[in-house]
Amino acid sequence: MDGFWDFVGSYWWLVFPLSGIVGGWVKGAQKWDERRRRDKIEMYRIKHAGAQAAKESEEALTSEIQRTLAEHDEVERRWLDYELDAVKVLEYPVMTDMREQVTVDFHRARRDAEGLRPQDPDELRDRPRLDRYRAAVRELQTRFDVAEREAKRRRASDFSPAERQALDRAKTLLALADDEGATHAERQSAYRRAVKELEGIVALPDAATEALEQRIAGLLGQGAEHEGGDPGAGPARP
Repeated sequence: MDGFWDFVGSYWWLVFPLSGIVGGWVKGAQKWDERRRRDKIEMYRIKHAGAQAAKESEEALTSEIQRTLAEHDEVERRWLDYELDAVKVLEYPVMTDMREQVTVDFHRARRDAEGLRPQDPDELRDRPRLDRYRAAVRELQTRFDVAEREAKRRRASDFSPAERQALDRAKTLLALADDEGATHAERQSAYRRAVKELEGIVALPDAATEALEQRIAGLLGQGAEHEGGDPGAGPARP
């Protein structure tokens, strides 16, 4: 021990350069540790940012699929407002007249969109397939809007005055046939007369006719039961 202190006493001037070297080592080690810490933080951030981005991408895709399906359903709902409403068909006959090009174009777009819609919405997570379906739905929306605008513009203007009068009478009669407040006899008679008014002018869609007949049949059955008639009888077809 005495020898060590003798050495230090003899070479005390080495303390200053050695302290600088040691201090440099310490500072270097501190910088390296700080850099390693920052690298770890950055790697963590990148890793979790990637996971967050993937999650947001999946959520965006799900939202896009749901939105496209909803847009398709909305066009179908708007179309059924015409197809199932006999009175509305008479107000806007272009919408169901397959001799009209705008109507043909709409039904072609409707067929294409329906053909691209899968049973399982998850199948639309395939981006190319979703893009094709979405484009078909956009085309469907456009074709429906064009047909509806044309139908509302023309209404019954293509018919002669006598035919328009017949259409007006038929609309009044069909409204009565669909009126649950009317008696079963009034409804049945109104339906028969309406169909006769439309002969040679407009052919009601099968869906509209069946929907109306089913509603009339329900009330007619109740009325017949109350009057002691056949509870299963429906409206006589014209």
